[in-house]
Amino acid sequence: MLDVQSSTIMTASNQWARRPDDERFTNLHSMYDMMLGVEARSRARVVSSRDVQFAPNEADPMNGLQIVGGRGVAEPTNWSFGQLASLAGAPAGYLRKLPAAIAADALNYGFRYGRAAQDTGLLVTKNADDNGVMVRAATGPNYGRVWNMDIVADLIRRFGNGIDGEFTVPGEFGKAIDVTKANTTLYASDRDMFVFLANEKNRIEVPNRRDGQPGSLARGFFVWNSEVGAATLGIATFLFDYVCCNRIVWGAQGYKEVRVRHTASAPHRWIEEVMPVIEGYAESSALPVENMVREAQAARIDRELPDFLKNRFGKDFLNDSTLVGVKAAHEREEGRPIETLWDLSTGITAYAKTIPHQDARVDVERKAGKVLDLVV
Repeated sequence: MLDVQSSTIMTASNQWARRPDDERFTNLHSMYDMMLGVEARSRARVVSSRDVQFAPNEADPMNGLQIVGGRGVAEPTNWSFGQLASLAGAPAGYLRKLPAAIAADALNYGFRYGRAAQDTGLLVTKNADDNGVMVRAATGPNYGRVWNMDIVADLIRRFGNGIDGEFTVPGEFGKAIDVTKANTTLYASDRDMFVFLANEKNRIEVPNRRDGQPGSLARGFFVWNSEVGAATLGIATFLFDYVCCNRIVWGAQGYKEVRVRHTASAPHRWIEEVMPVIEGYAESSALPVENMVREAQAARIDRELPDFLKNRFGKDFLNDSTLVGVKAAHEREEGRPIETLWDLSTGITAYAKTIPHQDARVDVERKAGKVLDLVV
């Protein structure tokens, strides 16, 4: 039965709800093949902003816009148009409503007179049918691009196809499924990528899981990235009860996240920092995690909760109103006040699901992981 009181993570469900069919993949191999083709047709160029010129598309002079340069003509994607408008100091939403000729004049004026000349990084990609060229990104010249292809290649080396290994596309309510485009958790577009894999075969036994009863938790992780500046590079690891048909993660605990901004060092940080976290999480046996859970359940908070948090994390870790919400969320789910580190992590995660804005919600979820770090 669906436990509506469980702490939930909506990230994968939000991806599932908005991705069209051509952005869904049923295994990591097919995902990689698509990304390999995109990378092979792409070139990153650094040009002077003075050399970026706009003109109406002759085939659609009312609505079509082109970028004209010494190497030919290209069309911006919806995403890169927003980036180019920002560089020109013009509101993208307004420009999209204008005839192409007027929008081109506004952009050309912004690039010529609205800013000093500076280098601009363009990611140019030929269409798969060799019919035209797209500018997929307009960033700073030192944008630290991590190719989606490289990320998925590393995942394949560790997890195979993501279908029949230990970490796979999660099942439904803990039961294995045949992965289809309708239920997959592998997504990618010309803007970004997202992967959710879970180990539901080797679950972690947890004494006193809920209401004094034992239970078990699976391990899961998200990986996300954008080649074009639409998102950071990052991973999140967590424990959970099960995933439902809508790809909502139920009963989440111990959410931890690593994010890497796309600075010049980003490719190296993926290799040196992020991938080792995934490998360590996957290769470790369930025993250390089980021990961590038991220690968190046994680690009693021996002073008033505000004083405890201030002493361990500083005065700004949780403000007063958030702490009230955390206490209420734990009592609602567990029927008793917070007594241990495990309780505190549970309460923080439960409270986080009530926050409507994703960035604020993720910030609170990270703090649940920091609480569990006290017993590591």
